[in-house]
Amino acid sequence: MPGIATLRANSSANLEATITAISPVRDVTTSRGPSQVADATLKDETGEITLTLWGEDTKRFTVGQKIKVTDGWVKDFRGKLQVSMGRSGRISTVEA
Repeated sequence: MPGIATLRANSSANLEATITAISPVRDVTTSRGPSQVADATLKDETGEITLTLWGEDTKRFTVGQKIKVTDGWVKDFRGKLQVSMGRSGRISTVEA
């Protein structure tokens, strides 16, 4: 599976990485109504990237877990790459 270093803006993301940090959950209002959001830092042997967690996903994951992102979307946000789930993306835990 390709590493974080191979990810490019405006492309799909499929990766496995370990969560090294999660920001405090923030309450936000979106065009779809109120929600919660948090940023998780993912790391693999090639680099680091931010994963945006929304809604229930903000409570599902913890620092130290290895996760797999399937069909995520990479975007450039304020000059830094980050991964979000978009419509079809999925996040699952990887058993050690």
